[in-house]
Amino acid sequence: MSELLFGKYDVENIVVRDRGLARYMNFDEKKLHTHGRHANRRFKKANLSLIERLTNNLMRTEKYNGKKAKALKAVQNSFEIIEKRTKENPVQILVRAIENAAPREETTRLFLSGIYVPMAVDSAPLRRLDIVLRNLCKGAVSKTFKNKKSIAECLADEIIHAANDDAASFAVSKMLEIERIAKSAR
Repeated sequence: MSELLFGKYDVENIVVRDRGLARYMNFDEKKLHTHGRHANRRFKKANLSLIERLTNNLMRTEKYNGKKAKALKAVQNSFEIIEKRTKENPVQILVRAIENAAPREETTRLFLSGIYVPMAVDSAPLRRLDIVLRNLCKGAVSKTFKNKKSIAECLADEIIHAANDDAASFAVSKMLEIERIAKSAR
């Protein structure tokens, strides 16, 4: 019998429809605080738990900077809010949000004949996951300013909106913007 994430949520029956992202989605519930063992090795962050990566991205902000226990508690509370609102497994909702908000292509600049030309390129799956986790956390933190909602409520709103592919989500709107710019650069 496997252990449960936060003692509540089963991670065995999670369905990942995007095959590119499936390889990088690790649901290891035992390691939520690895103390940066992956920091100086290339591509080792792919072995981290998805929940720890979400927590680490939440720690990029001022209020949670360096406070991992506080950020992990906010993620746990947001999962409880997601479960109350949707009556589904919040880990599955997070996976659906990641699949909906991960940009498939983006632009890069090529130097041709003395000028920089934008060029559309496909995004690597690990980069797609990095971008979407960063945008989910940025959207949640930006909605907490001048608002009475807690960070857990804003993170839950952001994840639910992204899972429903709603443009009210910061991550989905950023993905649409990135793909629109890439489409014009083809």
